Amino acid sequence: MVTVIKLDPQGQEKLRYHGEIIERHQHGVVLLAIWDRQNYDLGYTRFETGDRFTEYYYTDRWYNIFEIATTGGVRKGWYCNIAEPARIENDTIEQIDLFLDVWVDAGGQPLLLDEDEFAAATTLSEEQRDKARQGLQALLQILEAREEVFASLARPGGQGSHQQ
Repeated sequence: MVTVIKLDPQGQEKLRYHGEIIERHQHGVVLLAIWDRQNYDLGYTRFETGDRFTEYYYTDRWYNIFEIATTGGVRKGWYCNIAEPARIENDTIEQIDLFLDVWVDAGGQPLLLDEDEFAAATTLSEEQRDKARQGLQALLQILEAREEVFASLARPGGQGSHQQ
């Protein structure tokens, strides 16, 4: 088991939970965590007790990606946090959240979240703002190309998509 600690830009803890590392890579880890809190309705999706979160943390990227599925394995979508590169130790993963988030539904449609919070944040340095914007663009590029964690989505105009 490993403890995930989400920090605000000043390094203050916002959230702590546990998961199990299921893969290690040169520049990150894949973690499995189970939603053990009460059901949480975000409007565009609902996190429910028992949902499975497959979480991708990177030490060289300015985002992380959580693939979310029901207890029965049905994909709900991906929740992507724009954040500083993860600090991964033997028993902890720490990441500084930079406010911007992206929800990607099961069909691959992105929804940019918290732009107003990002714009209003007075605690972000210019470097954090620049790297956050770059991280957002890099994330949207792998989504558009249907690469890496998004590879299971039908490619635009390719087999499995319907164009009129």
